[in-house]
Amino acid sequence: MSTLTLFRSTSLALARLSSGLPLVALNVTVQEARSRSPRFFSSYSSLSTTSHHFFHTINNTMGSDDQPKIITAYDESSFPKAQEQSLPGLDADMTPKAQHTKLERWTREGEPYLEEYVGKGLLKGKAAIVTGGDSGIGRTVAAFFAREGADITINYLPEEEKDAQFTRKLIEEAGQKALLIPGDIMKEEVRQEIVKKHLDAFKYIDVLVNNASKQTQVPDIADIDMANVSSTFESNIVQMIGMCKLAVPHMKRGSNIINTSSVTAYKGSAAMVDYSSTKGAITAFTRSLAAQLLPKGIRVNSVAPGPFSTPLQPASRPASQMENWGVGSVPLHGRVGQPAELGDSYVYLATNNVTTGSVVHPNLGQHFIA
Repeated sequence: MSTLTLFRSTSLALARLSSGLPLVALNVTVQEARSRSPRFFSSYSSLSTTSHHFFHTINNTMGSDDQPKIITAYDESSFPKAQEQSLPGLDADMTPKAQHTKLERWTREGEPYLEEYVGKGLLKGKAAIVTGGDSGIGRTVAAFFAREGADITINYLPEEEKDAQFTRKLIEEAGQKALLIPGDIMKEEVRQEIVKKHLDAFKYIDVLVNNASKQTQVPDIADIDMANVSSTFESNIVQMIGMCKLAVPHMKRGSNIINTSSVTAYKGSAAMVDYSSTKGAITAFTRSLAAQLLPKGIRVNSVAPGPFSTPLQPASRPASQMENWGVGSVPLHGRVGQPAELGDSYVYLATNNVTTGSVVHPNLGQHFIA
């Protein structure tokens, strides 16, 4: 029978050994692990049952509130609360609120602190379209690009207007123009409207960020709703191809496209087989379009994030799964990431002149890419 080996962190192990305490490793079956620690196990819904998986919790010293002690400057924003939303989810309704512009930095003594992202004018005079730009990753991309000097068009669903207005404020506070276009991007007429209105307002498409997507969890393939599968593919990859079809004819040499993929494209997800399949498709699409556009000098790249605190999570997970989601189980830093920590990946791809057909992997150590 397959076994799961749970180890305490290296730092805790060393502390126990130096204190003369025994070092304990618990070997249990996968089924026993699930029953003994459902909250820990639920964050690993994509776990396969091959022998001996090793999880290293980060500084798993239990505090008075029975939470692992995580060293971070983000304070409570690293510890999600039990919450549940309906799709598409709102940043405004998240508990606690996600961080979109503050980055965690480290002193040379190993102490964390927060620092507002400050642009360097890398996108001065440029204009970008960001789909799903009202919240989560899209909001951070819009804010970072604006701080680098770009005017921004964001697309979002009408029910996300509250979030979109907050993103508009971030763009305008950076001294840039914001164009808001609500509408369901799965519809061809909405995609046409986005491109036309953006060109009317800003004349050029210098950067296209295809970020909009959705996910749902279905642990058993026998229970999957094929209508939802079709909708997920339409939402995540078909509309992305449609946006590129409309935007590329207006893009000049030196412009670029950035597609949001996911770590699930590489490590899989047992509970989200359709979602992870679309993210795999995005990776293949990115490489294929990059090859096609080489003669035109238009770069195409992708970002494949790991677990990050966005409205899509409480909108696609039960409340019980969101309670302390990722705390102590994410390999790097022992917490899920904040959207702000993805912003510079997009800035890099938007401004690096020699990178195309590539995928950046800010996945917190969830999966190593050879």
